[in-house]
Amino acid sequence: MKRPTGRRGRLSPLRPIPDPGWSRQEPTWRAARPQLIADALKRAAARPSGNWYVLAAAREVRPGRPFGRTVAGVEVVAWRTESGRVAAGPGACPHLGAPLRDSVVESGRLICHWHGLALTGRGMPGWEVFPAHDDGVLVWVRLDRAGGEEPTGLPRLPERPDPRASVDAVTTVVGDCEPEDVVANRLDPWHGAWFHPYAFTRLTVVEEPDPAVNGDRFLVDVAYRVGPRMGVPVRAEFTAPEPRTVVMRIVGGEGVSSVVETHATPLTAPGDPRPRTAVVEAVLATSERPGFAAARAAAPLLRPLMQRAAARLWRDDLAYAERRRLLRGQGRFPGAT
Repeated sequence: MKRPTGRRGRLSPLRPIPDPGWSRQEPTWRAARPQLIADALKRAAARPSGNWYVLAAAREVRPGRPFGRTVAGVEVVAWRTESGRVAAGPGACPHLGAPLRDSVVESGRLICHWHGLALTGRGMPGWEVFPAHDDGVLVWVRLDRAGGEEPTGLPRLPERPDPRASVDAVTTVVGDCEPEDVVANRLDPWHGAWFHPYAFTRLTVVEEPDPAVNGDRFLVDVAYRVGPRMGVPVRAEFTAPEPRTVVMRIVGGEGVSSVVETHATPLTAPGDPRPRTAVVEAVLATSERPGFAAARAAAPLLRPLMQRAAARLWRDDLAYAERRRLLRGQGRFPGAT
């Protein structure tokens, strides 16, 4: 994909986008072959995670207060020590089981609000801390019993744009499905312009996954809509570096190296008859345009808009994932495990 040239290209990434009408788009159902998506999902599920799960946005684990979430049926509490490091441990107090997410953080210690037991990032007998990692955008926790894999020292982090030259936003939504249903949704790029016509148009999958040829990626040309007649055309790749993550990276057009990381964190234990999954999506946007410095300065104002846009997309996509889960449970979803 050629980069825009000329004065207009330098000033704005917007391009006129002819709109044939939703029903007059080129159908994509023949290309969106169930077995191809199922095979890509199977390969993703076979990749190691090191037992790491995305817990929350880094901004959600704030100094002076605990953050709690149940992950894979395990109650987890996280907080920041005096140095700012993230610590994590079981969410129940080892004394009488108080919910530590409601406790107090003082001088880097987690102080139970029931009887005042003070816990530190070193743990104590009967209350062993979990390995945790703050990558600057997301906080991860390693749960070896839940994951059941060979543990690794760090999670498999996708390549990201320089944080000093990007704007990031993290959105979390929860649905009644399993992580594989979320990942399967992201490994079906063909639905984008049909299911999200307010956001995408002119979507073409130009390369399908082939581990022997392209590293198991989808390559997609698509235009992001900005109003009914204008859009920003880009080329993007979709990859699944581990079982619960799909990464979309812009490789051509506006915002090269920008990424959208979709992380599917199970909330319920494996085998739960009513599974729940948190979709934690991190957008890291960047641009070579001189005006992007102003966008970075306005990041606190832009971030809620980015989160709102992501949440709107995921309201649709969780309906897709939940429907897939329902049909899969009935043995009626083509290609599903």
